[in-house]
Amino acid sequence: MARFGRVITAMATPFTPEGELDAKGAADLARWLVAHGNDGLVVAGTTGESPVLTDDERIELFGSVRAAVDVPLIAGATTNDTAHSVAMTRAAAEVGVDAVLAVTPYYNKPSQAGLAAHFRAVAAASDLPVMLYDVPGRTGRKIATDTIVTLAREVPTIVALKDAGGDPAATARVVAETPDDFEVYSGDEPLTLGFLAYGAVGVVGVSSHWTAALQAEMVTAFEAGDVATARRINARLLPSYAYMNTDDCVFSQAVKVMMAELGVPVGECRLPLGPAPAGTADRAAAVAAEIGLV
Repeated sequence: MARFGRVITAMATPFTPEGELDAKGAADLARWLVAHGNDGLVVAGTTGESPVLTDDERIELFGSVRAAVDVPLIAGATTNDTAHSVAMTRAAAEVGVDAVLAVTPYYNKPSQAGLAAHFRAVAAASDLPVMLYDVPGRTGRKIATDTIVTLAREVPTIVALKDAGGDPAATARVVAETPDDFEVYSGDEPLTLGFLAYGAVGVVGVSSHWTAALQAEMVTAFEAGDVATARRINARLLPSYAYMNTDDCVFSQAVKVMMAELGVPVGECRLPLGPAPAGTADRAAAVAAEIGLV
């Protein structure tokens, strides 16, 4: 069994109609996600609108979700500022989270040496396991495969990778060259089935807000050698994958509309994302109906 489970959702952050953090709503959402097939949760990741959360809001969010569920809880505690990331990692550890999701420092585009030093500093800030998060489409800088492998070999608490790098060949190298207990998670749901073939242990997803049970079935089928069934399940998931991200509507917006469609309201996104565009609710209803959710 994977350290953090096979299907982990990067959880949306609920806000009130006034735009305030809804800590009770976060607890309710976390319980709903676990009841609907999630093995673990990422809190205050990108889908959780981490760039628009204050430090106090992040800590309150970690605490509310920690009190609500007992599955592995991975805290999106880092930023593009190493000192800030160290302080937030220590604060998250005090709340009782199980791990830290350490995103590539964004916008300032550090060298590979700078990236390695940043991740080492985050890892040294607590005893928590660290999951690296490689997502160059958002951060502007890819974590080089050699950097990931070196960190996995040399830093005992760097134990996993959320891979949204979009380079399957690099993923295969990471799996092959890191220690046996280093775990790779797909961070790009349309690639999950392929990543399983390379040796990934699961997925940190977004459509898993509503498809976690199906995704778990797909992983189970693949691990049992039933590739045909895994492929059929993946085909059922394709509409959800396509729904999540368009030029006009990004993951956080799409998730919030879908959750409202499923009767789990979590409010709207804060600016600069703001409300989802017109027509998103109709798309959500169509996807939910197609896979039998409503």
